[in-house]
Formats: sequence, C-alpha cells, structure tokens
Amino acid sequence: MTVGQMGMKHPSLAAMVEAIKVSISREGMHRRFTGTAVAFMRRCAEFVMKQKASGMIRLQSKILQHFKRILIFDSTSWDISPALKNVLPGYGGGASDANCKVQTCYEYNGGELMFFEITAGTNPDNAYTSELTSHLRQGDLILFDLGYFCTKTLRDINRIGAYFLCRFFIGTALLDPITLMPIDLLQTLRKMKGNSYQMNVLMGSQYRGLQVVCRLVYLRVPQEIANERRRKMRKAMQKRKGREPSAYHMQMAGWTLMVTNAPEEWLPTEMMRPLYSLRWQIELLFKQIKSVLCIHRSNTGKENRLLCEIYGKLIMAVMIHRIHADINIRLWNTQRRELSMEKFYKRIQERAFIILQLLLVSLQKATAYLQDEIPRLIKNCLKSRQRSRRSTLETIDRGKLKAASVILDAA
Repeated sequence: MTVGQMGMKHPSLAAMVEAIKVSISREGMHRRFTGTAVAFMRRCAEFVMKQKASGMIRLQSKILQHFKRILIFDSTSWDISPALKNVLPGYGGGASDANCKVQTCYEYNGGELMFFEITAGTNPDNAYTSELTSHLRQGDLILFDLGYFCTKTLRDINRIGAYFLCRFFIGTALLDPITLMPIDLLQTLRKMKGNSYQMNVLMGSQYRGLQVVCRLVYLRVPQEIANERRRKMRKAMQKRKGREPSAYHMQMAGWTLMVTNAPEEWLPTEMMRPLYSLRWQIELLFKQIKSVLCIHRSNTGKENRLLCEIYGKLIMAVMIHRIHADINIRLWNTQRRELSMEKFYKRIQERAFIILQLLLVSLQKATAYLQDEIPRLIKNCLKSRQRSRRSTLETIDRGKLKAASVILDAA
C-alpha cells in the first residue's frame, strides 16, 4: 500500500503527515534529542517491559515445569561513531574507538524480555556478573555463557534458592566434597570409557570462601567437533599470543564440561546439553534486533540522539517479541507447533510504515489493524516440522539429545 492510498483512506492522516513535515525541520528535530528526551525514552522502555499481556501463559514441558522461570543472560555489541569514544569507549587499536553494548535478560518460559542495559563495549560481561542475582527469585534457573562465569555469583545463586546451568571454566578449583582432595580433571577424563559422566564437586577457592557444591558433567563431543575446536584454539592463540595452546587445553577440547546445582531428578545428565542450548534463543533475538530493527545502524556522533534511537528500537523489540511469545506459547501448548521468530519480525517490518501511519491517527486504529493482520501472519510464520532436525523445544519435550547436541557443539 502506498502513501497515496493510505491518504485516500484516511484524509486526516495525509494532512497530519504534511503538517509534521512543515512544522519540524531537520535541525529542529535534531535539537529535540536532549538529556530530557533520553530520560523520557528510558522511562518508556521501562514502562513497556513492565506491562504484562492479558492472560499470559507459560510453556508446558516436563523439564521446564520444575523451574519457576528460565532466565537467559547475554549481551550484544556493535561499533559506533568514533566521536562517542569518551562516552561509550571501544578497545581501539585494530578494533573500534567507540563501541556500544546492550546487556539483556530473556525469560524463556513466559517469553518476556525483562531488561536492557546500555554500557560501553569495554565493559566485560564478567564485570556485570554481580548484577545477575538482583534479578533472581527462588526457584529460577539461570543460563549464561562462559563470559559470565564467576564462582561468587554461582554461590550467591545457590544461596537464593535458584539454580544455574553453565559451561565450566577450565582452571577453576575443584575438590572432592567428601575428602576435600583436589580433583585432576585430565586424569578423570582419561579413565572414562563412555560418552558422559557426572560427579559431585566442591567448586571454587576454599581460601576466599567462594565454594559451592554442584554437579560437574563431562560430555564427550564427536571427533570432528573436537578437531574444529582445536583449530580455532590454535588460530586464536597464534593471533593473540603468538604461540601454540597447551597440551592440556587441546585434550580438554574433546569434551564439553557443564556445572549445575539443579537436582538430577529435575535435570538428568542427558538433558543438560539440550536445555543449555535454549541459550541460543537470545542469540536469535539479537539477530532480529540487528538485521530487522537495525539497532546497530546510526550515523550520529551525538550521545543523546544515539541513546534515543537505541531506546526506541528496544521498545519496538519488546512489543514485537511479546506478541510473538504469546502466540508461540499458545501454539506450542495446544498444537505442539512453533512460530518462527525470524519470519515474524520480518513480516512486522514489512508493515511497519502502515502501522506508524495508523498510530499517527489513533492507537485504536493501529491496534485494530494488527488484530486483523496477525492471524494471517501466523500461517506464513509457522516453523515447518522436520523429523530429521527437531527444534530445541521439541528435543527437550521428547527427551532426546541428538539435535540440540549438534547445536551446542557446533558453536
């Protein structure tokens, strides 16, 4: 539908658009990006995230039902104008002088984006780790990658009565919880004959009081995956330090080591890898925010304008994702079907200009349009069923390991 066609259906809309063009010049619009505007956009983002969909339901799955919420933490970053290097600094050198990072929490069971926090690209994820526990409740399960690994945080999660599932950071102290003797990981692995093994360990420094009792799980990876890991390890070490990786780390590449404090009856060994692969859902979200909403594209060198643009796109991400989550959960619970996040974002993007024009008329007209349009979108956005390649949720629901194992190991 063209702008002219929209104007014919909504005569007042065309007049309003023309009035906006006349009354606000480019320079005038630029002057409106102030600190007050940033504060307003931040409050709007916080307001949108606090709103709950009417009758919001949760995913029904035997494994997921043990945990009140499944929280996935991760971050995404991108380079910005070098003019902002004093506000949001980058690493410089071969990297960008200015870089923006967004810390994110995604609640998988209810499909909610719980928070965003904008930081400088130089802020490492492990520096943000101490903030994670402030978002937890008793009975939650938290998933994150090695960038957030910290034994103090894992100890605090355990004290709250929440649960964690993450990759083990090689080099962290391990003791036998009964004898308090150090555990030699490599010697333990050499004695193993099967593809998986688990043991209870006391993890963390005994001198700093950061120890936590948990399960350490060893999962053997296919030979081709192990070789690819070693290739990447050699390349990274040569680039950063100009030397070969140690023999110890090369041998450990043949295994995936994971830790959790969840009881085995809730989280069996064979389901740890599939459940952990849920973490890639937030990577899919980041992909849509960048490729569809273009959050990483900005030509401005002004802090206030950049932040207003980012908050505006994050607000849109929350709204689209909440609609997607509500539909996806209902489809899964009733039909065991899933709605493609990527397709749904793209279909909304195609209709974004129409939605914007209707919003200029009234919220009711935009809402009515979406209510009519979304049922048609669902048919085009359903995930196809493939017996040979099940989705992560199908794998968890069926209790099978193979599909999710490939997703995790390939990373």
